[in-house]
Amino acid sequence: MNATLKGRLVTLEGGEGAGKSTVLAAVRERLESHGLEVVVAREPGGTAFGEAVRKLVLDPAHAGVCAESELLLMFAARAQLVREIIQPTLAAGRWVLSDRYTDASYAYQGGGRHQPVDRIAALEAWAAPVRPDLTLLLDLPVADGLARARSRPPMSQFAGAPVLDRIEIESDDFFQRVRDAYRARAAAEPTRFRVLDAGRPIDEVRAQACAAIDRFVRGALERA
Repeated sequence: MNATLKGRLVTLEGGEGAGKSTVLAAVRERLESHGLEVVVAREPGGTAFGEAVRKLVLDPAHAGVCAESELLLMFAARAQLVREIIQPTLAAGRWVLSDRYTDASYAYQGGGRHQPVDRIAALEAWAAPVRPDLTLLLDLPVADGLARARSRPPMSQFAGAPVLDRIEIESDDFFQRVRDAYRARAAAEPTRFRVLDAGRPIDEVRAQACAAIDRFVRGALERA
């Protein structure tokens, strides 16, 4: 493990169909190539409690769940992730790579569900006080991302179409608000965010992500 660097939190964000899973694997490999020990997490989820919340939140059978309940459930799962995984990992000098984190609530529950930003910020300060050191935002037009997400192979061999979760079945307008919220956050915090063009071929997107990681690690070493 690279003993000259303290633990850092790197997050990966983006809308539906942005290719986060593929890029996350590349980012993990790149971080480990720098001699860093990396723990991967995901939201909602990452803990036994969080995974139970994930099933509840994403189940399309719960279409009537109100925006306030969804927001609170997201932060309940997140609070557990922070205390069970993120804080102990960082304290031990290891790095955390998380597939989504608090920015997702500003985008999905804030932009998408119209929940007030100050309400989300208050929950963040209380339940998830650990701030990301670097956030990679995979950005692409909504229509392109939804076309990818909705063309995925069926979850079951007996299904004739992809099985979409409670979020994925939302309207195009919902996802446009999500994208707009993400882009607004990136514009407001340019030193933390790196916006990647996820509409490019996947090899190019991975290269963008790895280049951003290399620059970040070099900067962290210089400041160490």
